[in-house]
Amino acid sequence: MAQSLLNRQPWIFSARFDLGFILAPAVLVTLAALAWPLVGSALSETSPWLWLVLVVGVDVAHVYSTLFRTYLDRAELAARPWLYGLTPLLAWAGGSLLYWCGSLIFWRVLAYAAVFHFVRQQYGFMMIYARRERGLPPLFRRIDKAAIYGATLYPLIYWHCHSRQFSWFVDGDFIRLDLPLLATTAGIAYGAILAAYAVKEAMLLRRGAGFNLPRNLLLLGTATSWFIGIVLFDNDLVFTATNIIAHGVPYIALIWGYGRNQARLQGASSSFLAPSIARLFTWRAVPLYLAVLIGLAFLEEGLWDGLVWREHGGIFGIFEKLPSLDASNALIWLAPLLAMPQATHYILDAFIWRMQTRDTNWKQVLFAQERAVQQVGQP
Repeated sequence: MAQSLLNRQPWIFSARFDLGFILAPAVLVTLAALAWPLVGSALSETSPWLWLVLVVGVDVAHVYSTLFRTYLDRAELAARPWLYGLTPLLAWAGGSLLYWCGSLIFWRVLAYAAVFHFVRQQYGFMMIYARRERGLPPLFRRIDKAAIYGATLYPLIYWHCHSRQFSWFVDGDFIRLDLPLLATTAGIAYGAILAAYAVKEAMLLRRGAGFNLPRNLLLLGTATSWFIGIVLFDNDLVFTATNIIAHGVPYIALIWGYGRNQARLQGASSSFLAPSIARLFTWRAVPLYLAVLIGLAFLEEGLWDGLVWREHGGIFGIFEKLPSLDASNALIWLAPLLAMPQATHYILDAFIWRMQTRDTNWKQVLFAQERAVQQVGQP
């Protein structure tokens, strides 16, 4: 009975896959953060090797996973050539203009673009897991939206109104607001939204609509990881871990699951630019899939460290022979060029997963398992 109820949930791929790689990361990193005070003296700072795992292995790596959804897909490129052709060029040109106006302006705009991207990813997952909930009062969907936005925006408002010992990219990239009352008001509003959400869930159960496990786990993981990483703790390591793992791991898993469905549906006529790409999306090839992403991320961060930061020579020793261009006018074009993959990822991600668009190919691929089950159940 329990297995049957679990299988009827609106998973993207399957109960095991979604629970393990999309929903569990935020919950597990939250539990780890709560245990942090027990080992706080040993992990008071982000060590270089832990930084390598979190920032390079997850955060930067997840940026490059978008390649499999966009630039490495022949059909996708043909469908929107202007979007994929102009986005990186405009990101570079716009970034250069911003950097010319001031390095802090560049990093501030990039930080807020990243924040928007992180917030919208959680909203996107929320709407995906609520996709079967049709015929309910519109107020219920508005409460869902308010809850997921509250789970992300309240901690951000608190961050803007209180001094924190961490930053998104560089010191001072967020605008400082000396408005603690604003944070308090936002907290009260957030609490009211969560109360309304709980009442709404009780009403759904009373109506016999059931309990949407993945949607509720998504909200739980988002609310706890963002609150603990930003509000409860004022620690760079806790923020880095909760921020990166809860965002990056699910995205990498989403792209891999999408690629696996695409390879299965298309078979020998795969739209990937090369047949070898489709072979990455098998369980045996997961290490190779991750190695490709981490390799590209390592190259990017090595260039950043060798040309600009000079902070992790022990990790990026091979890049130490590069000339240091920090405080050079060359950074006006170099920094935006190095940030171009990241900026392109932020922009494209706002287009490639739009739930409002009907009958799109990506929905048929992403929900292939669901469609197969529906077809089997038809007489």
